[in-house]
Amino acid sequence: LLFLQRVLLLVASDVDALCACKILQALFQCDHVQYTLVPVAGWQELETAFLEHKDQFKYFVLINCGANVDLLEILQPEDDILFFVCDSHRPINVVNVYNDTQIKLLVKQDDDLDVPAYDDIFRDEEDEEEDSEAESEGSEPSEKRRRFEEEVIERTMKRRQRREWEARRREILFDYEQYEYHGTSSAMVMFDLAWIMSKDLNDMLWWAIVGLTDQWVQDKITQMKYVTDIGILQRHVSRHNHRNEDEENSLSIDCMRIAFEYDLRLALYQHWSLYESLCNTSYTSASLKLWSVQGQKRLQEFLADMGLPLKQVKQKFNSMDMSLKENLREMIEESATKFGMKDLRVQTFSIHFGFKNKFSASDIVYATTSLMENIEKEGPETTNFIKALDSLSRGNLDKLHQGLDLAKKQLRAIQQTVASCICTNLVISQGPFLYCSLMEGTPDVKLFSKPVSLCLLSKYLLKSFVCSTKNKRCKLLPLVMTAPMDVEQGTVIMVGIPPETESSDKKNFFGRAFEKAAESTNSRTLHNHFEMSIIELKTEDRSKFLDALISLLS
Repeated sequence: LLFLQRVLLLVASDVDALCACKILQALFQCDHVQYTLVPVAGWQELETAFLEHKDQFKYFVLINCGANVDLLEILQPEDDILFFVCDSHRPINVVNVYNDTQIKLLVKQDDDLDVPAYDDIFRDEEDEEEDSEAESEGSEPSEKRRRFEEEVIERTMKRRQRREWEARRREILFDYEQYEYHGTSSAMVMFDLAWIMSKDLNDMLWWAIVGLTDQWVQDKITQMKYVTDIGILQRHVSRHNHRNEDEENSLSIDCMRIAFEYDLRLALYQHWSLYESLCNTSYTSASLKLWSVQGQKRLQEFLADMGLPLKQVKQKFNSMDMSLKENLREMIEESATKFGMKDLRVQTFSIHFGFKNKFSASDIVYATTSLMENIEKEGPETTNFIKALDSLSRGNLDKLHQGLDLAKKQLRAIQQTVASCICTNLVISQGPFLYCSLMEGTPDVKLFSKPVSLCLLSKYLLKSFVCSTKNKRCKLLPLVMTAPMDVEQGTVIMVGIPPETESSDKKNFFGRAFEKAAESTNSRTLHNHFEMSIIELKTEDRSKFLDALISLLS
């Protein structure tokens, strides 16, 4: 199908999308398919890219964008243009599901999309037409009147049925579109495609793992979904990585090996010091309440309980005594359980390049994200995207290390901002949700004008707030957070995230709520992000928008 045509790839700015893109690029290379890659950060860029290229291309592949809106409505393409959409955003727009001629959805077979039945949401127009044709010529007047009365009754019945059907349709669509959530990672879907075509390589498998880990780090999927998908990937890992150890290649410098492991849920700890990692991982920082003096004391007690000298804990992980590192995981887990951190262990994968380099999947996610949202400007927007994409190739370890250094800065910035928000009581209860607003001039505020960083900050802040508040009701509330976006234009970026509960299904209702609040108040908003729960808003419209949101959700 694609052999003779050039393909346009439109790729969203998230790590899962980058990983899916790498897999597809490798597949295209196998088959000598020519393609052009265009990064798109939001709907506006997607529309612009489409308009610029629609005359040269007939095939468009959309990665992590395009599924949750009516694509044909937005892009108005010619009839001979084909879209292949691989997007983890749910729910998928019903028109995209039922339009099979121009839109091909790439979805895993066992993904339950819960789409309403065709007849419940579409009906043919000819039902309406035929009733006007029924006028017939000459017969008795009384006959005519009788027939006319019957027709009137029949039309009234039809109209009533139509009204009932439309009311039911609205209800069905409201239920279907009310919550935003995420399906299987796009990188996993692409890997599945490669596997079915018998073209899957170990590199592709690693990218699928990183794509899934991105969903977990960004808290987009439930623990249950994560564990299930880890299990699926684990089978592929043992298939690809069971080669005999005595092969000459097994320890050569080019060799790459993926291993399943139970690792510590500590951010970047193998490339940092254990101390820094404990302080800047949201799970440990929130559990120990490290923003308070009491919390710092608990951290010292925790380290003492493990019997780890401060000198060892504060130096680079690589330089720690081997004897301590041997049983480190067991020691940490045992003490963590005493301190109420029973989920410090997580199922994940690590990768080894040759002798020296070992990275866990979450290391790669943090590094790639921070390269993508790097605010230390060095040229046009797309530079960050290309750098992030390159850092995923194993030939580019220098870019990956640059990403790891940036990621440490960002995690520190997030943790410091969380601490200052909690210590200065910036998180306030607005009734149906918690609200926090970062002011212009806050340290690192520029970083939080970027969507992924702002979402991470909001999630970490909510976790910490839930641990710090005594108010039982507040523990169950979602959070709305804003940060300055563009000072000259007077805009803020706003994100809504669901409540932080054990049994959370990660479904987010803020996308719809934001739309309604904007409509009812005529607020000047821009719904440009592929995540519906992130919007941009004029600063002076913020208070009326929030008032509308409060009354809407009360």
